[in-house]
Amino acid sequence: MSAKASLELLATGLVPERYLRNIGTIGIDGQARLLKSRVVVVGAGGLGGAVVELLARMGVGYLKVIDGDCFALHNLNRQILSTENNIGHNKAQTAAERAAIINSDVQVDPVPEMLNESNGEMLLQSMDVVVDALDNISGRILLGSITDRLGIPFVHAAIAGFTGQVMTVMPGDKSFEQLYTNKPTSDRGAEVILGTPAATPSLAASLEAQEVVKILTGYGEPIQNKLLYFDTQFNVFKFIDLE
Repeated sequence: MSAKASLELLATGLVPERYLRNIGTIGIDGQARLLKSRVVVVGAGGLGGAVVELLARMGVGYLKVIDGDCFALHNLNRQILSTENNIGHNKAQTAAERAAIINSDVQVDPVPEMLNESNGEMLLQSMDVVVDALDNISGRILLGSITDRLGIPFVHAAIAGFTGQVMTVMPGDKSFEQLYTNKPTSDRGAEVILGTPAATPSLAASLEAQEVVKILTGYGEPIQNKLLYFDTQFNVFKFIDLE
């Protein structure tokens, strides 16, 4: 089926079987909104690969995936799209291929390059939501700056060891600026020391995907003006106020 055909069916009150388990939560209108939506995922590694997988299954109609990196052996412990057979393959292209076999309703546009100041606005303009799936602080700060200039909702996550953080930044919010008020001494976070076990990026990516769905459908309460911090080693889940 195509997105157009699915939308036509939803307009009659009928639901394509593949979306039946979504409807009790987001309703027919919510599913139609997802199919009409445009989301860009910046980074297709541990966070981004899982986000693309989940949003494709939910039925987000257009996904742009930006990543100039290729899979390496050290990605195999946590990056859901990496396999022993695709080492050396571009991550964005692999994400597009994966989404294509999950859901034919979803159009995927892979961009096998890194986002930077020169190409950022061009790549992000006309998107409904931007997802931060990066692994470096300077890239996140740049992404936050571009989304702020363009007025696009921005879903952020970062992970290290058993810990992670997730938040949504709506146009005009200053919460992301507060999070990175002090310029870090290193471009990489604590994951350099703590590593990244398999479950941590999957958990953070699931929360990011859920934030995207809430923003696009209007159902639920986004994690806005606060940060959700988790530490699964000690079973800690808490909100940190950033207002």
